[in-house]
Amino acid sequence: MSPGRRGRRAVATLEGLKGALVLLAGLGAFALVHRDAQAFAEHVVRHFHLNPAGHAPRSFLEAADHLDDARLRWLAAGAFSYALLRLLEGWGLFREREWAEWLGALSAALYVPFEVAAFVSRPSPLRGALLLLNLAVVTYLAGLLLERRRRRP
Repeated sequence: MSPGRRGRRAVATLEGLKGALVLLAGLGAFALVHRDAQAFAEHVVRHFHLNPAGHAPRSFLEAADHLDDARLRWLAAGAFSYALLRLLEGWGLFREREWAEWLGALSAALYVPFEVAAFVSRPSPLRGALLLLNLAVVTYLAGLLLERRRRRP
């Protein structure tokens, strides 16, 4: 397998994993319709022995307090749409489709300004790694697109 194919498949796998993870989150949101989201959030905080007064658990509990069935349905629909897009991109990259390379490069590039702002405001190794990974994906897919353009008659 050529290095180009391996790299494309690595990005496809990453996108597929992101899609699957968001699909699971969407299913979780949909499962909370007609249930008490606040009680579920409190259970999660207790289960993981989190301090409910801590910033992240408190934000999680406050967000759950504002969830009603309509918002949960919208969250689930958004998650399903995003997951479909990521899974479609992964499939297209595995099949070496040019449209998938464009989709991947453009959608990854959209996140870069937000990742830079997050890293600058609160630097962390995780934020730095995510920024570098995203820049690598954008650079790699852009390189594939340039290579395609050079091969065209």
